[in-house]
Amino acid sequence: MSKSQPSEQELLQTILQPLLVDFDYWFSRSSELLERQQIPFLSPIAQAELLDRVKQAQQEVSVAKLLFQAVDGQAGIEPSQMVAWHKIVTECWQISMRLRQSEQSKIEE
Repeated sequence: MSKSQPSEQELLQTILQPLLVDFDYWFSRSSELLERQQIPFLSPIAQAELLDRVKQAQQEVSVAKLLFQAVDGQAGIEPSQMVAWHKIVTECWQISMRLRQSEQSKIEE
């Protein structure tokens, strides 16, 4: 008995759908942080610009999720778009990590 290879649609649903959920989650968390807390090492303008980019990416992910569902998982997403989203998520992770480190340093002082 040989296992059959998954179809392209099955691969997209297995990989892409959870990835879109992850992007949505991280953009939501990042948006919340940027809206409720002034990041001391970012200028207000830089923080507002990052928040705008996060919200734009979050809207793009929402549209991609809707389209993916509408075509029953038979369409993918341009890899360059996913790379752009990943760069924003990574930037937000770095800022969050730096913020936690600076807050921890204040506690230890």
